[in-house]
Amino acid sequence: MGLIRRFGPLDEWLASGALALMLAIPLLEIVLRPLFGQGIENAPLLVQHLGLVLAMFGALLAERGQHLSSLGSGFAAAKNPVLRLAAQHFARASSALLCGMLAQASWTFVASEMEAPRDLAYGLPGWVIQAAMPLGFLLLGLKIAARLSPDFALRLTLGLALPLAGWLFAGYFDGSTLPLWPFALWLTAILFCGAPIFAVLGGLALALFWQEGQPLASVPLSHYQITVNPSLPALPLFTLAGLFFARTGAAARLGALFTALFGSGVTGTAIAAAVLCSFFTAFTGGSGVTILALGGLLLPLLTKAGFPEKRGISLVTSASALGVLIAPSVPLIMYAIIARVPIDTMFLAGLLPALVMVACLLLVGGYLNLKTVTVNNQKGPDFSAARTAAWNAKWEILAPFVAIGSLVGGVATPTESAALTALYALLTQSIAHRELDWRLLRRSLAECAEVIGGIMVILGMALGLTNFLIDAGIPDAAIEWVRSILPNKLAFLVALNIFLLLAGALMEIYAAIIVLVPLLLPVALSYGIDPLHFGVIFLANIEMGFLCPPAGMNIYFASAMFGKSIRYVALSVLPALAAMFCGALIISALPFLATWLPSLR
Repeated sequence: MGLIRRFGPLDEWLASGALALMLAIPLLEIVLRPLFGQGIENAPLLVQHLGLVLAMFGALLAERGQHLSSLGSGFAAAKNPVLRLAAQHFARASSALLCGMLAQASWTFVASEMEAPRDLAYGLPGWVIQAAMPLGFLLLGLKIAARLSPDFALRLTLGLALPLAGWLFAGYFDGSTLPLWPFALWLTAILFCGAPIFAVLGGLALALFWQEGQPLASVPLSHYQITVNPSLPALPLFTLAGLFFARTGAAARLGALFTALFGSGVTGTAIAAAVLCSFFTAFTGGSGVTILALGGLLLPLLTKAGFPEKRGISLVTSASALGVLIAPSVPLIMYAIIARVPIDTMFLAGLLPALVMVACLLLVGGYLNLKTVTVNNQKGPDFSAARTAAWNAKWEILAPFVAIGSLVGGVATPTESAALTALYALLTQSIAHRELDWRLLRRSLAECAEVIGGIMVILGMALGLTNFLIDAGIPDAAIEWVRSILPNKLAFLVALNIFLLLAGALMEIYAAIIVLVPLLLPVALSYGIDPLHFGVIFLANIEMGFLCPPAGMNIYFASAMFGKSIRYVALSVLPALAAMFCGALIISALPFLATWLPSLR
């Protein structure tokens, strides 16, 4: 028991240490290259492989906090205690088995790499880092299985037996041809019992390769490819920068600035709340973080301005989803990687559509309509207070210029730009404001590792599934089928918006990007749609999924933050959903919104 308890901090230290090195190495590169003409040997490759360590041990952190994403609790939230317990046990036991299968497939991949080892840097063979995959999946299976019983002996037995059983099954049948339908039924059942999405996606990918008699190592190969993508280190580093701001008084300082600029009346407070939530989500990479960081600050301001509590909760919950299109949001970077468009170009493409979405939310959603609120103590902009607030928030105001300016200006690579932004946030919040101490620094590193680990394990499994579908010619078949029933571009765009709205309600955003973009982008290109335009349409619709159960995590975060039922919050955001869908249709109809700014470069 003591050993298991001591393991807890180990996954945190490994994940946080990998993240710290991912931050330090690009910064050292920036310093060493001008001084000595060369930097750290194979620095980009080292940083990319540290991303693999971060992904695997960050996933362990996410499991520890029970934050591995699922479609929804399903039967695991049933009122009948027997059904609820049975569903939970079934989902956990199945997930542990699947982790064992993934571990075995990962070991097969690592073993093949050991036969012809490749050095990363300074004589370090690549397979040493790649071994984090089978180890991580085994530990993940052990931890999931250990939740099946409170008894230590039984927990240990199940924690060892279930992943081992999955390992042996996968090893014995690797290369064999197995029917798909038993796996499909099993995976569907555990999905609705609350199993983590990564286990379901990984299991489906394994099942499809089994059906074709292909080697299972193709699945961890896809996981490895996405985690060591050259652009991917920007994701955790930008997220880390956002968390440094979120865990200090940055939100309060920016809130004071926007309130002073726009006024404390209905209009000003609503605009300030929408802009602040969008900005914060763009930096933190998670709208849930924005709700938790700003909810307690903004809801009192909105109610003081005259908004009913329900409308205030609705605005904060919905506006927190709008940062998806604003640089340097994680989904924006993720789309750029998958669609193979430059990240800096995608940053520019999202700016005008983001303004359209904010405007539609406020205007069409009725948040600026005085008839819907009680008018209280209306005050216009206070420019004297704005100057004081701007001075207090000067470091936060400059952050976007560091992040976007260094990248768009060509001064730094995406990874270096993200590292500079994280360093900037660290220095300003720890030295200038003296609000970020060692305790908060450690907490931010661990939280970032947890968020990114939970995301990356989903992305890896989703990419394994996507690669199979691409190899099977599904995108080509989809193009032919869609063009046969949708004769023109307009019809396709309307159908695309409706489909993506539904997909956003059912799929976690990162899984949606990995699975759907490779399938839908070729279809969009066949209609002459620019990949930048398709990207903002895709993200504008998928971001609405944050507000739609069962995958709408903003609903759950807002319910916890404001102490309201999930039904109460879900109903409150319906006007926002309608308004945001109008914004998505406008973006679809006006491609120049996405392409104009990038064309000026």
